[in-house]
Amino acid sequence: MFISIRYKLFATLLTAVVAVVVGMFFLIYWNFGRGFLNYVNTEEAKRLDSLAVNLQEAYADQGDWLFLQENPRLWHQFLAASTPEGHLQFNPLEDLVIIREGRNRRHPPGMGSGMMQGRIQPRDFQEKMKHLFEFRVVLLDADKNVIMGPRRFPAADMKTIPLKQASVPVGYLGHIPQKDLFAPHQLQFVEQQKKSFALISLLIAALAALMAFPLASRLLKRLNALAGATHQLASGKFDTRLEIGPMDELGQLTRDFNSLALTLGKNEQGRRQWVADISHELRTPLAVLRGEIEALQDSVRTFTPEAARSLHSEVMRLNRLVDDLFQLSMSDIGALTYRKENVDVLAILNQEAELFRSEFTEKNISLTLNVQPEDEIYIFGDPERMQQLFDNLFSNSLKYTDPGGTLIITCQSAAGGTEILFQDSSPSVPVADIDRLFERLYRVESSRNRASGGAGIGLAICRNIVEAHGGSIAAESSQLGGVLIRINLPSGEKT
Repeated sequence: MFISIRYKLFATLLTAVVAVVVGMFFLIYWNFGRGFLNYVNTEEAKRLDSLAVNLQEAYADQGDWLFLQENPRLWHQFLAASTPEGHLQFNPLEDLVIIREGRNRRHPPGMGSGMMQGRIQPRDFQEKMKHLFEFRVVLLDADKNVIMGPRRFPAADMKTIPLKQASVPVGYLGHIPQKDLFAPHQLQFVEQQKKSFALISLLIAALAALMAFPLASRLLKRLNALAGATHQLASGKFDTRLEIGPMDELGQLTRDFNSLALTLGKNEQGRRQWVADISHELRTPLAVLRGEIEALQDSVRTFTPEAARSLHSEVMRLNRLVDDLFQLSMSDIGALTYRKENVDVLAILNQEAELFRSEFTEKNISLTLNVQPEDEIYIFGDPERMQQLFDNLFSNSLKYTDPGGTLIITCQSAAGGTEILFQDSSPSVPVADIDRLFERLYRVESSRNRASGGAGIGLAICRNIVEAHGGSIAAESSQLGGVLIRINLPSGEKT
């Protein structure tokens, strides 16, 4: 099933937001519960401080704790008075006047300890009541015996506050801090806050859902533009370009797309130019052959040795062009075989120079080889391909150097390899065209023409041969007024 990336991105953004909101909800709820529990314990600590002050004042007035044992109701009044609102309703210190008038008076039945000494309550009621503050506070004497409060009190969890008179402990106020929330009003408050947190989380999630879809659409706007441009590029519209925009990942991708479109456009233009040039190059010798043969057939021209030589020349020219194209195509697809070995490049260079020397002399071009015959410079290469390389370079200089010119060849060891220089005299090549000399079928019209017999393939083959040997070849302007071809090849070992 096809699902648009817009909806996938929307679902991703929404899932991430919901996950964060849910995590925040539980974290805030947990933190609120702990904070509220700390708040409750802090309030109880204030009650204990108030209760301790009242008890110390009562002990100072009575001199012992007997007044509480004789009047347990007074203990509950002390507990009630420790609340923020209780001290306005109860003042247990006023009841101490009654105790001074008659300490032996007993309270009638039912006026004893109230909750402490009342009738036995059901178990579930006791379970609920034990969490109240009044059931978690106990009054101890100086020997830490229980005076008021629950008799079964877990001493391990109890925290005590000393009650002193003249810096001497006369008792202790024991208290067990609340570990969980149990009071109905506390639980109700926490539940209300939980519902509020849940409602706020739902609102945030809903708002995120409303914002996620437009945001996903905005993020995909550039991606959709890139997808549309890619479809145009695939259909052959290589002039398609996109506005780069912000330099983020999509901006980088857009810039790469524009570079790709430019490269494909150049390649397509080169391919068309290649086909046009090949067609033109093949048509010329074929047209000449056709004209010569038709002239012979129509008896316009008699078959003579000169006519035979003309036909043979055009056939050889056509054969050279086809051979060059074949060599170049084989090199492009990596089908040319290379049988590399350690060879003396100077020996091959001298051999090729001697083969071309007569042709250079016939055209009145000076050929100078700046090496000593006894020198040896080895490279790791294919001897036949090296001969082909030098043959193309000598032929190129022979074709495009004006009569009376000069060709100087230098071969020397360089850092980590061998450097070979071919520099000839005029005509020169415009600086803007020098880097294009190694393009297939490329010719500078002012200096290279069809009359010279070149098709602009030789230097392209030279580049492929040099690169196959791990070297580099480049062209630049020569000090002699022509072109300098610089070749760098890795060195070999002398055998």
